[in-house]
Amino acid sequence: MNLEGRVAIVVGGSSGIGAATVRMLADGGATVAIGYNSGMERAEALRASLPGEGHSVFQIAIDQPTSVVAAAKGVLEKHGRADILVNSAGTTRPVPHADLDGLDDALLDEIMASNVQGPFATIRAFAPALKASGDAVIINISSISGFTGSGSNVGYCASKGALDTMTLSLARALGPEIRVLAVSPGAVATDFVAGRDRAALEAIAAKTPLKRVVEPSDVARTVMACITHLTATTGARIICDGGRFLV
Repeated sequence: MNLEGRVAIVVGGSSGIGAATVRMLADGGATVAIGYNSGMERAEALRASLPGEGHSVFQIAIDQPTSVVAAAKGVLEKHGRADILVNSAGTTRPVPHADLDGLDDALLDEIMASNVQGPFATIRAFAPALKASGDAVIINISSISGFTGSGSNVGYCASKGALDTMTLSLARALGPEIRVLAVSPGAVATDFVAGRDRAALEAIAAKTPLKRVVEPSDVARTVMACITHLTATTGARIICDGGRFLV
């Protein structure tokens, strides 16, 4: 489907899955607003590389409600509408699941603020404009950790489980004008998890049915499918992990 005339906001859009999604949205004709926290130079370089005109960058700290409100106001003033919202920002840190003391309160609060409160805050801020679109979609980048209970730490798993439940609740609350879906990757070839190199990713992939490392572009294509093809679907979890959740 041609996305010309549609405005897409990608929170956490300066690198990894978010940046791959930004590129595909722009290739599809959308005008893209690229949200970043500290990677301004990355975001600007990405914007400059995109086809089409009118793309923008905006700073947003998703764990700070005032920043989210200000960012949404600026984006809507510039673009005048919102049709697609992709929540790709988040955080984690590896902590063995049995190390309960290692997952201290400060880290747990940080994870929940970024991975749960942050997406809710951005949805709340953009919801009126998305509803006005009449045919909008929200994509929350979740994780198979949310339903497998395996991942970088217990708090991260819990945060993605909460994000999946939020997706269900908001799909009921925001329809029919807005569809809400969760895309759930497994281990993706990004630097999101500290210390997980290519060799570790290949070892993980070898145990999956498809036996291939999942790239950011794989997840971005899944996001695009949610936008352009799964038009009668809402509240669903769409898995993109090479079959890792099966093993």
